Amino acid sequence: MSDPTPVFDDLREESEELDRLVAESTPEQWALATPAPGWSVAHQIAHLAWTDHSALLAVTDVEAFHSVVEKALVSPGSFVDEGAEEGAALPSAELLARWREGRAALDQALREAPKGAKFPWYGPPMSAASMATARLMETWAHGLDVADALGVVRTPTDRLRHVVWIGVRTRDFAFGVHGLPAPQDDFRVELVAPSQEVWAFGPEDAAQRVTGPAVDFCLLVTQRAHRSDLALRAEGPDADRWFDIAQVFAGPPGEGRAPKRAAR
Repeated sequence: MSDPTPVFDDLREESEELDRLVAESTPEQWALATPAPGWSVAHQIAHLAWTDHSALLAVTDVEAFHSVVEKALVSPGSFVDEGAEEGAALPSAELLARWREGRAALDQALREAPKGAKFPWYGPPMSAASMATARLMETWAHGLDVADALGVVRTPTDRLRHVVWIGVRTRDFAFGVHGLPAPQDDFRVELVAPSQEVWAFGPEDAAQRVTGPAVDFCLLVTQRAHRSDLALRAEGPDADRWFDIAQVFAGPPGEGRAPKRAAR
């Protein structure tokens, strides 16, 4: 990305939209259960604050970030939940302030990062633009869980182009974490954006294709909905298999969400 400013701006807007959703919530609403088992609204915001802090360390203090990674390796199956639990135990006003301060510091650090720099992460090293894209993806996905708990329907925006981009880029990663060989050929991915623009990736004549609404693709790759509940179409055996295992977040395979209706 020649100019990463647009993704930085979109991350800020995505975060501010979620902030407005929780800023006036009551203590009872902060305690509401979300679709993620065991996680309340507070856990979701605490996780975002914790991950923003990790990203800030990765950009500004590599040694401190490596210390965080070493601690994570001690309990790889629970360190994410532990971070969310710690933050969720705080008073809501303190948690909200921590999230705001952390994401503002990360925003500044990303904007000031040297051009071409790569930063360590729990997966492959990332550029400032890729780091912001990953943070936007998580903010959108966890924001969906918060909105669901609060009974709010969020209107999709074209900020989802960043989630789509990382979703397409992580195709081979999803196969790899499931112990499967990556498909040999590129897929054609054609998705309709909230603005009705068509976002397309891969060769036009590809034998295997993925088509449908961009928001449904984002729900799939963030594992916020089961494939049977989405208006996506896969053509080809590998594309179809991808629908079962798609995953944009680092770590072991996610459990995904159960279908809300019978599979088609």
